Amino acid sequence: MNINYEPWGSSPEGKAGLYTLTNDTGMTVKITNYGAIITSIIVPDKDGKPIDVALGYDNLQQYLEKHPHFGGLIGRYGNRIGGASFSINGQQYQLAANNGKNNLHGGPIGFDKYLHKGETFETDDTVGVIMRRVSPHMESGFPGALTYAVYYTLTADNELMITYEAETDAPTHVNLTNHSYFNLAGEGSGDALATEIVIKSTHLTKVDDDLIPTGELYPVAGTPFDFTEPTALGTAIEADDAQLQLGGGYDHNFILDTAIHNTELAATAYQPTTGILMELHTTEPGVQLYTANNLDGTLVGKSGKAYERRSAFCLETQHYPDSPNKDEFPPTLLLPGDQYQSQTIYKFAVR
Repeated sequence: MNINYEPWGSSPEGKAGLYTLTNDTGMTVKITNYGAIITSIIVPDKDGKPIDVALGYDNLQQYLEKHPHFGGLIGRYGNRIGGASFSINGQQYQLAANNGKNNLHGGPIGFDKYLHKGETFETDDTVGVIMRRVSPHMESGFPGALTYAVYYTLTADNELMITYEAETDAPTHVNLTNHSYFNLAGEGSGDALATEIVIKSTHLTKVDDDLIPTGELYPVAGTPFDFTEPTALGTAIEADDAQLQLGGGYDHNFILDTAIHNTELAATAYQPTTGILMELHTTEPGVQLYTANNLDGTLVGKSGKAYERRSAFCLETQHYPDSPNKDEFPPTLLLPGDQYQSQTIYKFAVR
């Protein structure tokens, strides 16, 4: 197990660095303290060849420019908040509307746009880095000063564990996640539609034209959203389904059939050409499947190849979108004196 740190240029807030975590079984993870962004996840394929399965860049400058949250820490609230507003104890809070009239991923300047303080750690069978920061009161419109830490841990068993902790000095809504874009055939290798997905979910949160949950639960059985058995992403992505067409592909929150607060297996992804299998374990009640419908070939990644539409997929663990405005959804309100805790594990293997 090994940790390496190197300077990685300067952001508007100061100098950035890149942390490289390596284990003895061929897995490497690179993370920058700018945005607590995962820039690279390299795992061996079925032939032992190292494959970088995460979309991203090999320099800080491209992350400073506009991009769709490649590998970023998403906060203060992952996914959408309808009308870019919510109320707490009768007081209305207005957020930035950066997705039509709605707030998406905390607004135009979310946690993946800020410099974090990095701190490394290691044990006999893990190496990792902690990213810390304080999000001040009313940053992007969210009340309360939020003190948070994200632990990135690489294990000897090819697991990338992401553990989130946060505390606040005033009531606020919190929903942290990571926005890694995966292609298990290798970033820049083409579309990800052959990836076989399983999601432990029988319902998703039905959305309106703005992709805001209506509050209705949508059964996946008999629809293109049924991933209860291994199904390639491309099998029904162009189906004549109203929910699917609203997202231009998959961009929906699946309600997990797992116990909230327990780190349980929630989904798997398998790429037949490389034999790479990714397991997703999480404490969260939902996961957003997104098939990179908005990539259009204008962004060029680490491989020097353009990232085309549907050249990746995301499995973003989360509480449900628009929970601050939906009393029937699992709550996201964090109170002073309580601690926000969440964990997601991406485990890699071959078969």
